Formats: sequence, structure tokens, C-alpha cells
Amino acid sequence: MSITGSMYTGISGLHAQSQATSVVSNNLANSTTTAYKSSSIQFEDVFYSTVYAGGYPDQVGNGVTVASINTDYSQGAYASTNSSTDVAINGDGFYIVEDPETGTTYYTRAGNFSFDTDGYLVDSHGNRVQGWEMTDGSIAGSLVDIQLDESQSPPSATTEVNFSLNLDSTSTDNATSTTDPYTALFAYYDGTQDPPIGDSLYAYQTTITVYDENGSAHDLTVYMDPVETDDDAIVWEYIVTCDASSDERVFDGTDMDTTSGAGLLMAGTMTFDTSGQLISTTAFTLTDTPVDSDPMNMENWTLAEFDSEGNPLLEANFTGSDENQKIGFNFGLTNTDFSTGTGWTTTTIDSLDDIGTSDPDTLPTFNNSVLGTSATTSYDDSSATYSLTQDGYAPGTLIDVTVNENGVLSGSYTNGQTEALYTFALADFANLQGLTAEGSNLYSATTESGQARIGTAGSAGFGTIAANSLEQSNVDTATELTNLIILQAAYQANSKIITTADTLLSTAISMKR
Repeated sequence: MSITGSMYTGISGLHAQSQATSVVSNNLANSTTTAYKSSSIQFEDVFYSTVYAGGYPDQVGNGVTVASINTDYSQGAYASTNSSTDVAINGDGFYIVEDPETGTTYYTRAGNFSFDTDGYLVDSHGNRVQGWEMTDGSIAGSLVDIQLDESQSPPSATTEVNFSLNLDSTSTDNATSTTDPYTALFAYYDGTQDPPIGDSLYAYQTTITVYDENGSAHDLTVYMDPVETDDDAIVWEYIVTCDASSDERVFDGTDMDTTSGAGLLMAGTMTFDTSGQLISTTAFTLTDTPVDSDPMNMENWTLAEFDSEGNPLLEANFTGSDENQKIGFNFGLTNTDFSTGTGWTTTTIDSLDDIGTSDPDTLPTFNNSVLGTSATTSYDDSSATYSLTQDGYAPGTLIDVTVNENGVLSGSYTNGQTEALYTFALADFANLQGLTAEGSNLYSATTESGQARIGTAGSAGFGTIAANSLEQSNVDTATELTNLIILQAAYQANSKIITTADTLLSTAISMKR
């Protein structure tokens, strides 16, 4: 190789080290960039020239060039944030975002997302995050822009109410009847009066709020009174009522709110053993096949049907709907054999009119009763309400969003409900080194990377998602500074080749003088 060739070899070294310095400096510049992936440079020697030494061929290299610049896609550390839409991937995968103006799809590890004024979940450059809509907790349809458009939680009508009470076993019988002691409250009730039953006619009452199909709230009030029996058994009668003016039921062609039965939804009894444990309940509601048009005729009140949980059903109507709202009523005792016959075990009692002065042991019972852990009791203690629950709710407006480890974005609403709205889509590639970096933490797929494999977090090899977190740059500053020192020495060495060759050329030229 000539001296001039040596100079070109040195120049190739300077050029290579200069490019390497650019890579290191870019890494250091992005050492605090969200989800930045560091790069490394590899060199390779270039073609060789053949020379003859001692009659044998040999080779002399002609410098160095850049072989490749590879990206390190290893995961960076997490940093916690206060934003629920800041999300980090723990493992493999990229978020999918789309430019709304061009429709171009990009991929990113940077999860610093936020909602724009139109409700779209976007990155810092307005690219829209992609995912699947959720229907009843499952993914539905194809990929769409994640968007919250003034999201509301629809109302849900109450279908079940649960009571956990204590009824003072020493309470006195207030509503009395010599002919119908178990239905005295029923007899005294008059929905055309305000109040429909006097305060002195019951020992205890409690109220729970329920919701109709339109999300409006209504109060159900249960009035309870002990029944004095000949054998000193602990029996309480009860009636379940609503506001008489809101009773939209129709009975035998007559509007209930115009009758004395307005607001009366259920009547029945609760029987306790000597230790105060609930052992049986009865429940009677208006029949679908009346004997006459009088809703207060006890023959028109027959044993209630059961819901799928084994709770007696009452029927209400607050909206004027063609279908009454059915609500399961549970004092703590459920019927596991409600499908056999009517669900009731009884000999002669099918309606309120049949009860009369029956012995407590002859009252109807569930086919198979199961006592719940928080069932109503009748202890020698003050009457009290321990728990009232129901499953309905009013409409709600969105107040917050959360993201779980499977990438499900859920909305929290003012009605206390949480609804799964979207699932983040993740993408992965067969050859990550084939991705093209577009800047702004974005990557594009190429033929070298292969087509994106799309799935959900926590499945099929994709990582999970951590909310309120951002992935940090995976640049190791100490390593990069060390590389910079090495590159500096290499650059100086290559520059020395050129100055040495220049000195040799100068010596050769000076021989002409």
C-alpha cells in the first residue's frame, strides 16, 4: 500500500469514529427521553489489496466502514406518575398509534398519553391510540381510535334487595286482630291516606332506595310488627310499600294509585326459633288472576313467585311501563328448590285469606331453605338495621379512568359503577432491527421488520401494562461515557496515521531538492 493509501485508511477511521461519536452523543442526549432505545454501532473492515512479499501473495487492508447501527430494545426502568393515562409496557410489545390526518400507523413504547378536546386518547403529537371497544366485558369489533365521547353509564333497574336486621324479640304487638293476627298490618294499610299506616301500628320500619329502568330513585319501606301467638313463637308480620303516588301498577283494569292498595307491594311473615335465628318466611303478592277487582281483598294476595336466586319476587311499576319491575326480596333466607311446584311447601294456605289464626308451624315454608350469613335475627336487643343492599343504580357521568395490567381501560362513574370501555392493542415484530425510527418516539414497520403481530397485554407473549408509570430511556450513561473515551482515543490514533503519512510524504518530496 502506498503512503497515500495509508492516508485514506486513516480517513476511513476518522469517518467511522465520527459516526460512532454521533451515535453515542445521540444516546447521551436522549438519556432522559421517555422510552428511548439506545443504539450501538458496529464496524467492519473493507476490501483488501493483494501484495507480493517474498514471491508469495499477501493482503493489506484498506480501512474501516460502518457495518450496522443496532437498536437495543431492552426494557427501561419505570417512573411513577400521577396520570392514569401514563402507561408502561412490562415486557414485549409496542402501542399502536395512528396519524388522524394521513392515516399512517406508527408504533411506540412511550405511553405518555392524554385525552384531547375531542375525547381521543393521543400521544404528545396528536396521534390516536388504537384499541378495541369492550361490550359486556369482552372485546368487540376491529381496531378503533380510543375515544371517550362524554361517556355515560346507563341506569340499571333494581332486581334484588337484601336486608340484614335485628328485630327486638321483646317488642309488643301493635297492630292486632283477633281473626287475622298475621295480616293486621295489611288490614290497617290504606294507600289513600297520608301516612298509609299509623306510626303506632308497627314496631319497626326501615327504608331502602331502589331504582327503576329510567334510573329514578324510589323508596321501599318495610313495616314490621311482632305477632302475639298462643305458643309464644317468635313471629313477625311485615308489609313492603312504596310511595302510593308513584305506584303505576294496574290491577284488573284499575289504576292502583286510585285505590286503598296503592303502594302496597308485598305482605308476609318471618318466623324465628327460640335462639332468634330466622327459620322461615312467607311472602304474598297481588295475583295475576284476581277473584275480583278489589286489590285489598286478601284472596287476591297469593304466594309469591321466586327469582333465579331463590328470593320471593314483588312487582312494582314506577314508570307506567307495560311490564312490571320484578324485585327479589331477601331477609336472609333463600330457596334452593324454587323450581319444584310453586316453590312453597304448604297444605291449605295459598293466599292471605287462608292464614287466619293458623298455628305458626302451618305457615307456608320454602321447599328448601338456606340461611345466609347476615340473615335477619330476632334477639333480645334493640331493633336495628345492619345492612341494606340493592343492585340498581342511576345513570352516571364519567369521573375517572383506570388501566389494568391487561390493558383494559375502564371508566369510573358518579353512580359508583365501573365499566370496561376499551382494551389497548399491542404490536410486536419478528425482526425488531428492521423497524425504522421516525423520531418523536415513533417507529414504522418495514419489509425487514415483517408485519405487525397484534394482540392484547398479558397474552400470546405480549407484556403487561403498568398504569401511572412511564418507561424511561434504557441508555446507560456510564457505558456511553466510557465509549466516548474509547472513541476519542481511536479518533486521535487515526488522525496520527494521517499526520505520520504526511510527514513521510514531505520527506519524500524534500528528496527532490
